[in-house]
Amino acid sequence: MSFEIVTVPCREDNYAYLVHADGKTALVDAPETAPLKKALADRGWSLDEIWITHHHDDHTIAVADLRSGAVVRGAKADEYRLPELDVAHEDEDTFEFAGREVSVVDVSGHTVGHIAFYMAAEKAAFTADSLMALGCGRVFEGTFDQMWASLSKLAALPSETMIYSGHEYTAANGRFAATIEPENPELKARLERVAAARATGQATVPSQLSEELATNPFLRAGLASVKSSLNMPDANDAEVFAEIRRRKDSF
Repeated sequence: MSFEIVTVPCREDNYAYLVHADGKTALVDAPETAPLKKALADRGWSLDEIWITHHHDDHTIAVADLRSGAVVRGAKADEYRLPELDVAHEDEDTFEFAGREVSVVDVSGHTVGHIAFYMAAEKAAFTADSLMALGCGRVFEGTFDQMWASLSKLAALPSETMIYSGHEYTAANGRFAATIEPENPELKARLERVAAARATGQATVPSQLSEELATNPFLRAGLASVKSSLNMPDANDAEVFAEIRRRKDSF
């Protein structure tokens, strides 16, 4: 049984993903028509499904150009502002794609109604602008508590899960992460790998959840060492996360 995930760079810094299994192809988010059509044509694939994570234009704008004959899935909570959906999902829904189970996870915070798609057997989570490589999305619509709860859901997935996020922000996220944990040896090593990858134009996503847990400050807000470095030893985890996110917003 074949299974492949193709990372497709779009726009200036977006990523979309083609999930190809046993002759069927799904697209996760649709930031730009031309590179996605080319990626499909180069492989002789046609779209069977489109999975939308949230309503922002840089994740939806190419749906109209690409949807011909494809089943479009997205969040029921976001349906009023998404391209027309064929299937509207709620948190904890599951569906089958090419004989494989896909779970829908509400990860609101960046937007309300943002969802992730998780394929447990394939060890893949498509998180878009919730959990990102060395970072997380800005909290535009939800609350800090809501975003922390969403990240905590994702952090609880098996550590070998690969995180397929929506943007090439890793280098900038890493520069900020170093202000929170400047002596973290795993972070230092990761920043060197990121710099080398970007110097040759390589993508820094997907990333493994274990690596995020070891280096991503937004997942590490519950650690005593991080709380101490922020002079917040008695704060709860969500409060520490909120402080880290506020610092990143003005970084």
